[in-house]
Amino acid sequence: MSKIHKLSVEDFEEIFELSQFAFQYNLSEEQLSKKKEEAKRHIIWGWKDREGLAAKLHLLPLNCYINGKNFKMGGIGGVATWPEYRRQGMVKQLLFHALNHMKANGQTISFLHPFSFPFYRKYGWEYAFNEKTYTILTEKFKKNWEINGFVRRIKQDIPLLNQLYNEYAENFNGMLNRDEKWWKQRVLKDEYNIAVAYNNQKTPVGYVMYVVKDEIMNIGEMVYSHVAGLRQLLHFIGNHDSMAKKVKMVVPENDLLPLFIDEPRFDQTINPYFMARIVDVQAFLKSYPFDRTSKNVLLSLGIMVDDEFFPENTGTYILNLSKDTTSVTFSHSQIQQPAIYCSIQILSSMLLGFKRPMEYYLAGLLDGDEKAIEQLEMIIPKRQTYLADFF
Repeated sequence: MSKIHKLSVEDFEEIFELSQFAFQYNLSEEQLSKKKEEAKRHIIWGWKDREGLAAKLHLLPLNCYINGKNFKMGGIGGVATWPEYRRQGMVKQLLFHALNHMKANGQTISFLHPFSFPFYRKYGWEYAFNEKTYTILTEKFKKNWEINGFVRRIKQDIPLLNQLYNEYAENFNGMLNRDEKWWKQRVLKDEYNIAVAYNNQKTPVGYVMYVVKDEIMNIGEMVYSHVAGLRQLLHFIGNHDSMAKKVKMVVPENDLLPLFIDEPRFDQTINPYFMARIVDVQAFLKSYPFDRTSKNVLLSLGIMVDDEFFPENTGTYILNLSKDTTSVTFSHSQIQQPAIYCSIQILSSMLLGFKRPMEYYLAGLLDGDEKAIEQLEMIIPKRQTYLADFF
């Protein structure tokens, strides 16, 4: 009999007792109530024995953008085990159970924030997102930004914020396609000030959410639809110089702010952030929006994938790309034609665009026929990975 059980609201006391112990935080009654309300959207599995809950895993049914297209994504979070039950393979079995559930429900890709990158690499997830942070003296924002428009502080307006956010998010791989509950429970849970930038036609072109405390302006989120909107928001940030000596913000890895600041020597830190793994290779490849702008409209490419933890993905995928359609043929046997050989980890981060195929090839992490790799390089769109959320 399986010891993995789907948990419910009746198990919330045990669930959050384990969470608070494992992640070393204490929740007030109000905070615990909010966490329980959030958890109602989670699918939670637990490993139980006669003593009760030994380990658990939360699956968040989410959606994300990849090359401008919406994908169903399974977010893994809240993975925890009581110390007396650790190193007995419980989390391994919970992860395998979660992958089967995700595949059955059309979630072809999964993200998680690891406590250890090597631990989750064993199960097919791979380094795919960085977090870039700036700490900048507010005085550096004081310049003529040549703005055309105005900025106004607003109350929480989720439809407006979501419209601007989606226009911005589609430019990156991995950004969540948020729903109203996510905005209320995860994004706007803190007491942010919100300011929206408008152009001269009174059309909203960006927003910034921020808190000023202890002479530091912490930017929770900043999005914009074009550079003019960015300039307006940077001008607005500079106007806080009497309140804040420093500005802290998280930005995409390819952010261009240093090109706009007269003195670009300020603290810039890049840290590994989230991991990703493809759940269902064949379904993911069929849905993936390959770049079809090349002259080579017709293309046939063999990719041999090794997925040790979820072996039903292991095999050969013949990718046939035409002007309008993508077909993917799967076989457990090897092929004779020139092919690409890679692990599920490298395939996942490569198709997300974290690094290019030739970069993985030169690093010795991708193998195969060089011409085939050049073809793959040609059809994977160039788009930055970025995840503004946390779970």
